Amino acid sequence: MKIVIAGAGEVGSHLAKLLSNEEQDILLIDENADKLAMLDASYNIMTMAGNPTSFLNLRNALRDGCDLFIAVMPVESSNIVACSIAKTLGAATTVARISHYGYMAAENRKPMKQMGVDRVIYPEYLAAQEIITGLKHPWTRYWFEFHDGKIILAGVRLRAGAPIIGMQLKEFASTNHEFHVAAIKRHNESIIPRGDDRMEEGDILYITFTREHADTLRRITGKTDFRVKRVVIMGGGKIAIRVYNLGHEQFRFKIIESDPDICRALPAKCPDAEIIMADACDPEMWTETGLDSADAFVALTQSSETNILACMAAKDLGVKRTMAEVENLQFISLAEGMNIGKVINKKLLASSSTFQLMLDDDESSSKCLALTDAEVAELEVKPKSRITEAPVKDLRLPRSMTLAALIRDGRGMLVSGNTHMQSGDRVLVFFLQGAIHKVERLFN
Repeated sequence: MKIVIAGAGEVGSHLAKLLSNEEQDILLIDENADKLAMLDASYNIMTMAGNPTSFLNLRNALRDGCDLFIAVMPVESSNIVACSIAKTLGAATTVARISHYGYMAAENRKPMKQMGVDRVIYPEYLAAQEIITGLKHPWTRYWFEFHDGKIILAGVRLRAGAPIIGMQLKEFASTNHEFHVAAIKRHNESIIPRGDDRMEEGDILYITFTREHADTLRRITGKTDFRVKRVVIMGGGKIAIRVYNLGHEQFRFKIIESDPDICRALPAKCPDAEIIMADACDPEMWTETGLDSADAFVALTQSSETNILACMAAKDLGVKRTMAEVENLQFISLAEGMNIGKVINKKLLASSSTFQLMLDDDESSSKCLALTDAEVAELEVKPKSRITEAPVKDLRLPRSMTLAALIRDGRGMLVSGNTHMQSGDRVLVFFLQGAIHKVERLFN
């Protein structure tokens, strides 16, 4: 696939790095020649120095065709212009990163399409959705519903005392037919487990199941259920505002922000939230602002280090559910191994949307999750695809992927070795980085 990325900022650079590992034909355009030179020397990508909104530059970039054009520059108007020009010059699919929710409104989709923007990515909105999901399912690290919730993938950390610790996967499968362990995150690495692997304390298990078995999963992983009502958010930026808009009918929010200008603007945007102007990093302010009585704490400042430390402090105060925005990718694995709960990263969320476009262009019923070193995607089985040639046990699937569950005739079911895929099935696939081309060959 020929992919052109306009903008070598944090999101664009991360996308280029990820996609270069997937044996894709990547061209990255940016005006900063020095930044491009560093990326060009380290990754298997092509670069072009120049303005991504220039007709001349885009005509040269798209000379050999373009399957996917992604504009992720800091200014959303530049992204829209770049997509418009790229579409005019023949790009098959265009994607623009935006910074305002209005571009996502249903009534604006047709005008955006007419301007040449096929899809939009709003990382802050994706982050807010992740946070709301985390507040609704506080005993999990991750919770993803596929095909209207008929199949659920949960990421759950095994704490001391969980009944399944020490159990082999084949033993677990023989006694718990309602669950499929798709992957295990252990010591900062995602692995596709086999039957002889054992589940260990501290593992994050990625388990697929159907909704009626959620309580059983919570019990066997040693978790307790509780409801979140009172939420304290540290940082009053775009993500905090979107979290409030998505969840203010279900949760009571308190937003702590140190910038007086932001504080003055927040009441109009979050009318039912309690706004407190204070430095949330000051331990003396925590009890005064009621952090010790909150059900959940969400750290959304611009500093990953501050967010991690604040969540650790909130845990020490007894807050059950904590979440931290961690934008430094090198900190994510470290943060996941610490007692800070859920980690939010906009780059991974943006890349998940892009990966789904590469695998399946039907966004109406598909989702894709990007982890630090793995991907999860819901894919439709195409007629005469390789995946339909034999039962799963006879397909000789690579160790870098596993088929976790499927939807057939509107019903969710787990995948076993005897499962034989059929055209039209929607399959939940878990695969490690670098395996997307193998997945494409199986399903298309």
